[in-house]
Amino acid sequence: MTSDTPSTFGGRLLIGASGSAAVAMLPAYLNTLRARFTGTVTVLMTHTAGTFLPPHTVGLFADRVVTGTTPAAWARENQATLAAEHDLMAVLPATAHTLSAVATGAAPNLLTTTVAAAEFPVLFFPVMTGAMWAKPAVQRNVDQLRGDGHHVVEPEWGQRYDVGLGEFVKAPMPPAPPAFVEIIRDFLSPGGSAAG
Repeated sequence: MTSDTPSTFGGRLLIGASGSAAVAMLPAYLNTLRARFTGTVTVLMTHTAGTFLPPHTVGLFADRVVTGTTPAAWARENQATLAAEHDLMAVLPATAHTLSAVATGAAPNLLTTTVAAAEFPVLFFPVMTGAMWAKPAVQRNVDQLRGDGHHVVEPEWGQRYDVGLGEFVKAPMPPAPPAFVEIIRDFLSPGGSAAG
């Protein structure tokens, strides 16, 4: 391995995907992650996320996809088992609804219930409109999440296509896939935030 080649890293990563059109970009993030990540990747999708991006498509890039919609799997795939089987959770995309639910201790779906059951770091990568991100209620929820020990990654502002408006808008969005991978690596590497 040359010094120009980024180091690989491993671990047991759980990615929570909530219901935003931005979830359509998840395969690009998973593809970039796979170039350096040697561990296991489980994607936990909310029902709404699955309406934007079919779980079987996500399954092409992940070791396992969990939706919580199959009663036969509930004994094996529930918040307790998911929390026990992973070292880190990254919620990408994290909608305003998901941030609010977790900040108030609500558990309306398997994703938020798993966050409540987790004893490992949880990172949130917010995606929403600029007007939503600026709302005092959203910022209070972000402050509460950080106060509770979660990690809310400050979104980057850039041009993204708004499917509702049918045009490009300047809005907060997650870091580009390579930067996302670096954040995950920092948490999963020996001596990183997940280890300490």
